[in-house]
Amino acid sequence: MPDSLASELMKRLFFVSSSIEEFKLFNEDGFVDRVELTLNSADSGDLAEKLNRMVAEQILPQRPLPPRVVWESTRRETEFTDAFPELLEQGAVFVSGEGQVGFGEPLISLFAFLDKRLRAIALSLDHAREYQYPTLLPTSVLDRFGYFGSFPQFPMFVTRLHNDIDVYQRFVEEYKAEQRLPDGLFAHCSNQDYCLPPTMCYHSFHQFQGSQLEGDSVFTARGKSFRHESRYHTSLERLWDFTIREIVFMGTPEFAAECRTSVMRQTFALMEELELVSGCEVANDHFFANADTASRILSQRMMELKFELQVPVASDRSIAVGSFNLHGHFFGESFEINGPQGGPIASGCVGFGLERLVHAFVSQHGIDPAAWPAAVAQEIG
Repeated sequence: MPDSLASELMKRLFFVSSSIEEFKLFNEDGFVDRVELTLNSADSGDLAEKLNRMVAEQILPQRPLPPRVVWESTRRETEFTDAFPELLEQGAVFVSGEGQVGFGEPLISLFAFLDKRLRAIALSLDHAREYQYPTLLPTSVLDRFGYFGSFPQFPMFVTRLHNDIDVYQRFVEEYKAEQRLPDGLFAHCSNQDYCLPPTMCYHSFHQFQGSQLEGDSVFTARGKSFRHESRYHTSLERLWDFTIREIVFMGTPEFAAECRTSVMRQTFALMEELELVSGCEVANDHFFANADTASRILSQRMMELKFELQVPVASDRSIAVGSFNLHGHFFGESFEINGPQGGPIASGCVGFGLERLVHAFVSQHGIDPAAWPAAVAQEIG
């Protein structure tokens, strides 16, 4: 495949099989011609067939497009530090499980400062209101617009023992006999009504489902979000359990586009104030296991429906810390949310991964607050 599609391959390789521990791509004459896999089992089974099928169905049909950068910071060079080992050594971070990291100072104060600034951007928009949502999200919300068919790799479900005294008694008997959770645990569970939210904006669409808005509206919320990122999680990147500051716009297409532009402009100014080397470029979602993956990615990129804020965390690697999205009337139609004149609203959203932004910041500025840019050091004290 062309080198230009290598990033799409790398995004999906760990989702092909849980037996893949690591991978390496080999390039020659502008093409990726081989992938070397490190497995956690000697039994490779039908892995080659799965990998080739994924490449044939989801990667090769994609039309390579040149990257389009829409903004770059005035600061272009910086020194990088691998801050996570130092934070671990100092006890400032704690790895509690796969894709789960807790942290203390100085990251708590940095996290709060960054969210405070992003919240201020959200509330500067006309008609802005803030909400706090519960963690659990009904699975019916994601089902309503086909999320499970587009991103089957990400959802994390919540269940419980079936509410029946016989089930409770059998479970207790097995638990006492085995002195651990029984192997057939999920045979005792029947509830699939709730999941963990993959992002915060779906709470807002759920909130206004079946309603008619009085006018253009902006909603912002901060909350926990969850995505199964397979083995892509590392340090504070691509956590399974992370925090998003989300801003949702609902109204006319012009209002949604104006809000996105305003948030982008204010975010770029914040990046300059934070003295972060950064840039913004056209991007696409991580559609997976779909026959129409290529056409959906092409449409999204050609219409520039999604931009990502990229911040380097090493000399050869950047991470996306935010995305700026337009949805057209998709969610208005899916959730039957109408505007004041009738007809479905258009929408857009912006999401910032706060742990990722913290990680990018300390990768460029280190973990000593005394060495941080004045705008941050003065605020945190």
